[in-house]
Amino acid sequence: MNISVFDLFKIGIGPSSSHTVGPMYAAKQFLFNCMEQFALTKISTVKIELYGSLALTGKGHGTDTAILMGLEGEEPATVDPEQIPIRLKRLRNSRKLCLMNEHNITFEEEKSLIFKYEDLLPHHSNGMRFTVFDTDGNKLREEDFYSVGGGFVLNEEELQNEILVSAN
Repeated sequence: MNISVFDLFKIGIGPSSSHTVGPMYAAKQFLFNCMEQFALTKISTVKIELYGSLALTGKGHGTDTAILMGLEGEEPATVDPEQIPIRLKRLRNSRKLCLMNEHNITFEEEKSLIFKYEDLLPHHSNGMRFTVFDTDGNKLREEDFYSVGGGFVLNEEELQNEILVSAN
């Protein structure tokens, strides 16, 4: 991972970049990765699982909010913080999530945003798993991300490459 001085200082929401900036980027990156394979309109359901520290402190640190905003296509540096509570209220009342601000899906937060308080993903304590399904319940894509600090996120493949580079 190449890091510049400009990467070290990030604008974001919430008290912890590992719990807000990283997860918001991960959510948006996951949808970009999906769009490389299929149209967003194929997605009917999204499931997000938070592990380790993200699960344990996620609600207090705003991880849930950051992920929902990321799925709606927002980025930490450009999201309007004053609009977040309004958008969350709309999302929760309507039970609609607008993926990348393009495609509305039904979203039942209590079933689709899961805090795995006692579980960890294998490589880091700040793990997230994103899964999307079509209208028949078929899994379209699943991907794990890790918020490794300072607002940086790595998916499984990137993390494996970092481990290989560090070991050499």
